[in-house]
Formats: sequence, C-alpha cells, structure tokens
Amino acid sequence: MTQSTVRSENSNLSRRRLLKVLGLTSVAADGALVGCRSKKETALTLFGTGTLDLEDWSRIKSDLGIVLKFRDNGNDTGPVITQMVAGNAANDYDLGGLQGGAEAELAGAGKILPWDLTKLQRWGTMWDWAKEIPYTSYEGKRYGLPVVINADSMIYLPDKVGQIDSYAAVFDPKLKGKTSMEDAWINSVIFTAIYLKDNFEKNIKNPGDLDKDELEFVMAFLIQKKKEGQFRKFWNGWEDGLRLVLQSEVYVMTGWEPIVYAARKQGVNVQYAVPKEGYEGWSNDLIIHSGAERRGVYDAVHKFADWELGGYYGCALALKRGYVVPNDSTLEYAKAHPTEFKLADLEQIVNNVRRKFLQMKGRTYWQNVRPRLYKEYEIWWSRLRSA
Repeated sequence: MTQSTVRSENSNLSRRRLLKVLGLTSVAADGALVGCRSKKETALTLFGTGTLDLEDWSRIKSDLGIVLKFRDNGNDTGPVITQMVAGNAANDYDLGGLQGGAEAELAGAGKILPWDLTKLQRWGTMWDWAKEIPYTSYEGKRYGLPVVINADSMIYLPDKVGQIDSYAAVFDPKLKGKTSMEDAWINSVIFTAIYLKDNFEKNIKNPGDLDKDELEFVMAFLIQKKKEGQFRKFWNGWEDGLRLVLQSEVYVMTGWEPIVYAARKQGVNVQYAVPKEGYEGWSNDLIIHSGAERRGVYDAVHKFADWELGGYYGCALALKRGYVVPNDSTLEYAKAHPTEFKLADLEQIVNNVRRKFLQMKGRTYWQNVRPRLYKEYEIWWSRLRSA
C-alpha cells in the first residue's frame, strides 16, 4: 500500500470522527417485542466501517436472536482489500461494510459471495436508483447492498460569495486563494470531472471511472489551477476542513455535508450547495464474506440484511449519523412507532438526502473507490501534491 493510497482514502475515517464530534447520539433500543418469542441465538461478525455501526445491537438480538459482533475496519479501502485478498478477513468475518466500488475486485478474487435476492423480503422496497448503482453488481450478480447513502457537493459562505450553484466557483480566478478541495483523489477528482464534463467540450463519459485520457485531462487542469494559486490548500481531515470554514480562510470548498452542520452550531452562516452539474453520490455497501458459507450462516446474514432494511435500523442510523437507508421503511417505521422516534426529525434527514438524488436524477455521479485505473489515479495525485 503506497503512502498516497492511505492519505487519499483516510478521508472516510475522518468523516466518521466528525460525526462523533457533532454529537449525533445513538437511539436506545428498548428491545421490546409483541408477545414472548424464544429464539436460538446465532452469532454473526461484521467487519465494517463505523458509518454502519449502531454500537448498541441489542435490538437485533431481541428481534431475531442474532448476536452481532461489530469490528471497525477503518474504512480505508486499500488496507481493507489487502486484508480481504491477501489476509484472513474474508474467512474470519461473516459480513463486511465498505465504501462502494470494491465489489468487483473482491468478487473476482472469490472473497465475497453474491446475495440471493429471493431471501431478502425487503429488497423490493429499495428506491429504484439505489438498486441501479453500477458497482454493486459483478458479472450479473448482486454483491453489494447499498444500506447507507448520501450525496456530497460544496460548502460555501453566502455572506462572502452570495448563492453558489456551480463547481465553477471552486475554480473561479476571482476567488483565487479562497477556495479548497480535499486532499483525496476519491473525492476531488470526481468533483473536478463533474465540473469539466458540463463546462468544457471534453467528453467525459463517467466522472467516477475515468479513462486514461480523461484522467490526464482532469489532473492537468487541477495541477494548473494549483500552480496558479487557486487553492488556499488541499484540506486533510475534518478538523482541517472545518477550521477553514470557521476562520473564513476559504469561501468555497468541496466537502462533506456534516461540516456544514458543525459550522452552523458554532454560529457561522454556511450553506451546502445544490450544484447545477450534479452531486457526487456515495454508498456504503453490505457484502457477504466467503467465510459465512463455511460457517453455515449464509441464511442468517440474509436475515440480518433484511432486518437492516426493515425500518428500525434506518431510524436509529439516521439520527446517529445523518445518513439514510435508501427505502421508505425508515419513515414508515417512525410513523408506526411514535414513542420510539420523532417522525419530524427523521423526515428532515431522509427527505434531504432523497431530494438530492431526485432533484438531480441522471446527474448524480457515483463515487468509486476502485475505478479501473485507480493506480494511475494515485500516481497523478502524487504529482499534484508535488506540483
């Protein structure tokens, strides 16, 4: 694993730390069930990013008799894939959770198993566009379940720049030295490609998975902008990104929506842009490790996945993380259980995320942590840092 890989993909780990600082607390599960049911306990292990973790999994034990042990994989894609392919993680754990895009590599190596959608009663409740995320399938089989989604764009200070609705603001010479992007190719390259796709004659087919000439075009543009002094810096980690906003060191930057919430809590007038070019969508996907079959828990992992799609998990996750399960079960569950969850709070979170995708239908480009030329992405990003 190269140093550039670790640095560029550590952004997801930092994102999780931000959520803790925001004070988004978990919802206590009461574990109550209608009637008295006795179930034989089944143990499952989940090797996933902290974005997926409820911390308190007692509810699934009372609901299904599943005892879940969660281990945080750090969500640093390169090392996780190494542990899966070259190490023992695929055999040691039953389930995984990872930023979308690693499915093809892991499936091709025989380290993950396809989902049997006939065993998922709630698969049909998923929003159609979530089912169609391209990297979740491989050779016609479903390997990734997008259980967590959101879409990212730009953070800006309206008192300094007015209303922003285009990535052009990030590259505007009038804002030289007052803009920023993240020091992570998995985010900054796709943002730049989205902008260039709409504003230049260059034909970019898929901003999330660039061809060689497309990648060269995008990176040459970024390197030139850096040399011209366009960027205050490339921010690294949520503390750095939040500081730039709080201290008004930058007026516009690409970044994560939770930074907006954190800055508002400290009294800063900050907005999250609705870009005319579209959003960078991302998903965190549930995958079945090959070891699940050997341990005879293949059916149990499907019961677990179906439970996650059933409403309770979506409610607890939205309040804890600010992210959503892409189906209607979250709000339906909240309506049916008003003593457990406040419907108004969940409607605000779920509708905000859903709005992004529906408003920009056909113009949301999916982040891909393993594009076909990811090694060349890493080389180009190292060149950018050195420029």
